[in-house]
Amino acid sequence: MAVEKTTWGVLYCPRTGIGNKRKRWDKIEAALKEHGVSYDMVQSESSDSVERLITMLINNGYKTIVIAGGDSALNDAVNCLMKEEKQVREQIALGVIPNGVMNDFARFWGFDEDHIGQTIDWLCKRRVRKIDLGCIRYTNKNGEKCHRYFLNCLNIGMTADIMNLRRQTRRLFGSRTLSFLSSLFVMLFHRMEYKMKLRINSDVIDRKVMTVCIGSGPGYGQTPNAVPYNGMLDVSVVYHPEMVQLVEGLWLLVTGRFLNHRNVHPFRTTEIHIDEAKRALVGIDGRLMKTPVGAYRVNIEQEVINFLIPD
Repeated sequence: MAVEKTTWGVLYCPRTGIGNKRKRWDKIEAALKEHGVSYDMVQSESSDSVERLITMLINNGYKTIVIAGGDSALNDAVNCLMKEEKQVREQIALGVIPNGVMNDFARFWGFDEDHIGQTIDWLCKRRVRKIDLGCIRYTNKNGEKCHRYFLNCLNIGMTADIMNLRRQTRRLFGSRTLSFLSSLFVMLFHRMEYKMKLRINSDVIDRKVMTVCIGSGPGYGQTPNAVPYNGMLDVSVVYHPEMVQLVEGLWLLVTGRFLNHRNVHPFRTTEIHIDEAKRALVGIDGRLMKTPVGAYRVNIEQEVINFLIPD
C-alpha cells in the first residue's frame, strides 16, 4: 500500500483500564481534523501488538509516525526503528501525543496530555531533532546475545522491583491506585539491597546498592539533569538509606532535588559495565524486562532517531 509522504501513521495505544478509551481518541481525532492532518490510525490491542503495528507502518512507507501512548509504547517504536537500515530510518520522523500513565519523555519536551490541540499544532510544524538512545547489551537465559534501546531510562534494583510489585498487585486488586499504594506498603517491609559490581569511567563500585538509574532522559526524576542529545548517560547510584533518609529521598524526588540526597551518587558517562547484580530486576522505560544472565553493559548511541519536538 503506497501512502502520501504527508500522511501520518498514527498508533493509538489506549490506557489499560482507565476511563473511556473511545472518548480519549475522539478528542485526538477532533484535534487532527481541526488542523487538517491527513492520517491513518491503527489501534493496539495490547502492549504485545505495538511492535507489530509499528513495523507495519514502517513497511507501508509512512514518513511521520505518531505514537498516541506513553513511554513503553515509545520504547517499542524506537526499537522497531532501530531494526531498520539507517537510510530507511533517516526518512522517518517519530512524534508523540502523550497518552500513557507517566508520559515522562513527552513531558521532558513540554508536551501536555491535557493540551492535545497544542501538541498537534507543534507536530504539524515538523521541527525535527535527532536524539540519542541508551542501549543495554546482555545475554539471555538461552545464551543468546541481545540488546534493547531506551529513550528515557533503565533501572536496576528497587525501582524495577516496584514495577514488578505493581504488576502483581494490579492483577490482584484491578485498580492502578490500589496497586501503587499496596506496592509502597510492601516495600516498607522489604529490604531492598543488591550486591552489585559496577564500572563507571574510572570508578569501581563493589558493594550493596539499593537502586541504579541510567538515564538518557530524566529517568522519572532520578536522573533530572540528563538530556537525550548530549551523547552522554547520567547514572544515579543509590545506597540503602535508613527509614528517615528514605522518606527524605522520596520528598527530594517529588520536589526535583533527588541528586541532593546524601545516599545518591551521580555520574556522567558514555558506558557503564554491570559485572554483577545478583537477583536485581531490570526495568526499561517503565516496563519490566527479563533479567539478563551474567554481566551486561549499557552505552549511548548518539543522534539515531528523528524526533518531532515543540516549536
